[in-house]
Amino acid sequence: MAATCIFLPATPNFSHSSRRRSSAAALAIRSSLTGQSQSPAAAAKRNLLGLITGQERGLKTQSNPQALSQIIDAIDALTAAGRRTVTTDESLSDTWRMLWTTEKEQLFIIKNAQIFGTAAGDVLQVIDVEKKTLNNVITFPPDGVFFVRSDIQVASAQRVNFQFTSAVLRGKGWEFPLPPFGQGWFETVYIDDEIRVVKDIRKDYLVVERAPYSWKE
Repeated sequence: MAATCIFLPATPNFSHSSRRRSSAAALAIRSSLTGQSQSPAAAAKRNLLGLITGQERGLKTQSNPQALSQIIDAIDALTAAGRRTVTTDESLSDTWRMLWTTEKEQLFIIKNAQIFGTAAGDVLQVIDVEKKTLNNVITFPPDGVFFVRSDIQVASAQRVNFQFTSAVLRGKGWEFPLPPFGQGWFETVYIDDEIRVVKDIRKDYLVVERAPYSWKE
């Protein structure tokens, strides 16, 4: 998918890594307390969030085929629940924070950021359907960020086409531009007021939550 950056103007305190890592667990608990907890979609959502809790955004899942299979089954259940819904309208526009993924490039950066003397912070997708833009973002607190700009085009009720236009590695007082490098599509198979579940052209999966802030370049 449009996968995935260092000046972060007016961004929140990214040092709360324990709170970030517990987002899936908190959402799972909240989901279990809603009045819709008996619906198939709510049950599938609660199951998925429970399964990805503790998976370190997908790092642990890479070496656990059983966990991966269970998570994909849970995603398939949510896909069935969201099959007839439109997920490419304005509800898609937001700053989305990654909870879990199978995308190897993002997981590699998250795992190996310490080589560069830092640690990966929030991993984001910033989508604006009206402006037809998508930024894929990896933050490196306190001042670092790598982001890839894309143009997007709604292709169907659930599919969005994207084309990378540029990439930037930015630090405090410096910036290094990179050339554009690819295109593809992703499908949002489930969306609500808390989470979004995505499959993409490379058969990767992504689970994101609506971030409690808006990221801007």
